Amino acid sequence: MHLAELNIAHMRAPIDSPELAEFVAQLEPINALADAAPGFVWRLKESEADPTATIIHDYGDHLLITFSVWESLESLWNYVYRTPHLDVLRRRREWFLRMAEPYMVMWWIPEGHIPSLAEGMRRLERLKAEGPSPEAFTYKNTYDSSEAVSLPAAAEARK
Repeated sequence: MHLAELNIAHMRAPIDSPELAEFVAQLEPINALADAAPGFVWRLKESEADPTATIIHDYGDHLLITFSVWESLESLWNYVYRTPHLDVLRRRREWFLRMAEPYMVMWWIPEGHIPSLAEGMRRLERLKAEGPSPEAFTYKNTYDSSEAVSLPAAAEARK
């Protein structure tokens, strides 16, 4: 099993605004760091040619989305908290609004499956509505991949 991860953030201003210029300047090196990180499998990209392009979606203005797949929870944790990504994370309040509800969700997927953005948003909504479960969880309440193997979503993805 691999780990899918969706993270959303409400930007304080449009992505091309001066207020977000420092954040945008860090997109290329931080994305390259993720792509080269041990355990990285995939991430949703808006453009292969422009490493600073953010994902275009229909989920609301000023909503920035990151969506990726990792070999394990440990590999994602190591990228997020043990690389220069942490420096960007520590500055998030400069660029993003504080969110009162869950903004990040993880779930286990069969190796080789690439989830859709719609699937990720459904998982986030499930987490908001029902709380953590093997189908939608956070760092605070994790579940082992063995708990997800028998879930209907995992079985469906293996078909």
